[in-house]
This record gives sequence, structure tokens and C-alpha cells, in this order.
Amino acid sequence: MKSIEVTPEEMARRAAKFDDLVPYKQQHDESSGIPTKVVEKLTAHNVYPIMVPEAYTGRSAMAPIKAGENVVLAIAECPPGDGPGLHNHEITIESFLCLQGRFEITWGDDGEHSMELGPLDFVSVPPAVSRAFRNISDETARLLAVIELADPTSNDRVAYAPSVADEVERDFGADTLTRLKEIGFKFNAGLDDE
Repeated sequence: MKSIEVTPEEMARRAAKFDDLVPYKQQHDESSGIPTKVVEKLTAHNVYPIMVPEAYTGRSAMAPIKAGENVVLAIAECPPGDGPGLHNHEITIESFLCLQGRFEITWGDDGEHSMELGPLDFVSVPPAVSRAFRNISDETARLLAVIELADPTSNDRVAYAPSVADEVERDFGADTLTRLKEIGFKFNAGLDDE
């Protein structure tokens, strides 16, 4: 098969330089009025979207590369002790490749199971399994997160554990929790459907 020619401009649209990436907490802070510290409690300290399908509308939609059909790529960056609250991805597979540092990956409705990932270790978490990760090293750590979508237009439905709602309300107030729910955050991971 003859190869195709790709111009430097076309290839530039398929590249993401880490120094140019913008964490999606800035998108939430600007568009919803939710304080950055709240978004950091629900996600990693910084989540840098890298690549999403062209039609994707989820929270990583601002990724600079629009390519592929069913994959969202992002880098989660966490200072020591940091990581997202316990949550599940209801219909998508989420996989992690540790790039730098060490992470404790927990899973189960109460985070009762755990494993450690070091550099270049990989784990794939099935849909609807509650999970969290936390940097257990003494340096900034990074994970490559790969989310496999059901289809290119599906939103990556995420639900947080009820305990995360309790922490948000305790640390940031009932108004902030209400606002999060109004913009689509759910706190019913591990609960029976109502």
C-alpha cells in the first residue's frame, strides 16, 4: 500500500505539547462558577485532556487533538497525596498507565481493594466499578488515563460515591454541592438505581 502525504500543518493538529495543555478544571471554573478546589477534589489536581473523538462532548472535549473514534486520552497530574474521589464510569472502560511516581489504585464501593502502580505499570478498570487513585510518592506523579467510549458521541457518565458528596458539603457547603448536581455531577455510585 502506498503511504499518504501529511503536511506539517496537518501533523501539527495531531500533536499535543505538554506545556501547551490546559487542565479541564479551568473549563469548569470558568463556565460553571465551581471553585477550582472543588473540581480538584472530584478529579485529580490537574487533568490534561489530550485527544478525543471529533463529536465528543464530555468534560475533556477541549482536548487539542480530535482523532480516533472511541478513545479519550488525558494525563492526570497529582501532587503527593492527591487523587480523585471514589467514582465509577458507568459505561466506559478506564485504563491507567503510570508515567511518573507511584499510585495506589483502589476499587470497590468503599474502595476496599487496592494495588500499587509504579512507572510503566498498567491497569484496566471495567465499567461500573468504583475506583480512585492517589499519588503515594513524595513527588508530583502522572498517570495516562485512557477511556474507551461506547461510541464517539457518548458522554463518559461518571458517578461519585455518596461519601464524596458528604466531603464536598462539609468542605465547601451545601450550595456548592447543589450547584454540582445542577450541572450534572452525580453522587450515587454503588447505590441501587431509584
